[in-house]
Amino acid sequence: MRLFLVLLLSHACVVLCLFSDGRASERLNILLVTADGRASERLNILLVTADDLGMQLSCYGDPHIETPSLDAFAASGVRFETAWVTQASCSPSRSSMLSGLYPHGTGQIGLANGGFRLFPSEVGRNLPAYLKEAGYRTGIMGKLHVAPESSFPFDFRPRGLHTRDVRKVAEEAGVFLRREGGPFFLMVNFSDPHFYKEGPNGKPVFPPQWKGIPRDLLPEDAVPGWDFQGFDEPVARRRVSNYYSTVKRLDTGVGLLLSELESAGRRDDTLVIFVSDHGPPFNRGKTTCYEAGLRVPFLVRWPGVSQAGLASGALVSTVDLTPTILDAAGVAFPGEFHGKSLRPLLSRPEIPQDWRTHLAGEFHYHGPGAFFPRRAIRDARFKLIHNPLAGQSRPPSRVDADPTGQFAEEPRYRDTVAAAAHRRFIDPPEWELYDLEKDPVEFHNLADDLSHAGIRSELERALLDWREETGDPLLEEQGRVRFERLGVEAATRAGR
Repeated sequence: MRLFLVLLLSHACVVLCLFSDGRASERLNILLVTADGRASERLNILLVTADDLGMQLSCYGDPHIETPSLDAFAASGVRFETAWVTQASCSPSRSSMLSGLYPHGTGQIGLANGGFRLFPSEVGRNLPAYLKEAGYRTGIMGKLHVAPESSFPFDFRPRGLHTRDVRKVAEEAGVFLRREGGPFFLMVNFSDPHFYKEGPNGKPVFPPQWKGIPRDLLPEDAVPGWDFQGFDEPVARRRVSNYYSTVKRLDTGVGLLLSELESAGRRDDTLVIFVSDHGPPFNRGKTTCYEAGLRVPFLVRWPGVSQAGLASGALVSTVDLTPTILDAAGVAFPGEFHGKSLRPLLSRPEIPQDWRTHLAGEFHYHGPGAFFPRRAIRDARFKLIHNPLAGQSRPPSRVDADPTGQFAEEPRYRDTVAAAAHRRFIDPPEWELYDLEKDPVEFHNLADDLSHAGIRSELERALLDWREETGDPLLEEQGRVRFERLGVEAATRAGR
């Protein structure tokens, strides 16, 4: 059934199209047009991403840092307490942000600079393309990192801009924000807190200061080693403390960017979303299905829709970004998405009964190395990870040159739960089950605990349901073989 409701307001008409298949539709597509068919005033879109940022913000309760700009932005909109990316690797994660599909649906299952790319069927099916077709002018600052980049139609993309130079980012963004001509979509991708390759040997470091920002650096021993690793050593403190300084620079950059939005007179007609592409680039974080890899900050301010200061307990994902933005822009959904519009969650703390009860994530490749796929699912408390090739292959044992794995076999740590968790990280069993309420750092695997057999069974069913609903190719052996072959093709393409 299709129902059209037409409202005439002055010289413009508002067309609401409700689609139903026998039940209330989850879609509300709004198109604003003038009497002669031209686009009327529509909501602008500012999508801001951080690179490798986990939950290290004071608005999420981190005691080691103050992030006043992001805290103020969170207070002006909605802060989602539990949000996941689709895969804790840059290119796959970003492909989901810009498509509304999981990586197993986009084909971008590893890094673009590692030779991976979208399925041919998905080339050109992306958020900026949909918005440009609807009359939006489109811009991006910083990395896109989804291949082929030519399939993303951006009108504005300043070259040679290093997005750690947060003053320059704000300045360039201000030029775009003040241009005339239709609503805009601008995606600003900050480099922080991703590491930086320094010197002739390309040593990866977290640059604590860049062009004088931040002014107040954290001392290099100010922050203990990550709780999700459990190794509080000088090298860990130094790297983590410098990482936190890069987060402070990110916070300054977001503040400068939002000031430009306000001074351009666009604050009240722009949907602003802040999110990260995955968690910190440390062992048991990035490239894993642990919370330190998948869980990210997710902040939304939708003028006229979002409730200021709302902290939502709904389970949300970055796969929801494209349907949310198209909803806000009044653009009809061009096909089926794996994600959903966040609109129903933004105006009240109550979670709608038909909202998801589980979050799902996955992993395939980072670079074109060994193929070690994972599937993960969680509810409000428990988390299940499936490693189908356990015993046949192994995941990357070191992430972005993180040296802390060396401590697992040293005498003072060898018999600790932290060391056991590290060994599980480099050689996982087929199933992992964690109680995130009692064990938020996922040190105690309960998969074989008979007292949790019922919970494991429930999550296994939920995981299978999600895989079937989203058409996961790895449910079939031929799909597994195909994805493994994609890694070989990527390595050849990248010349490795």
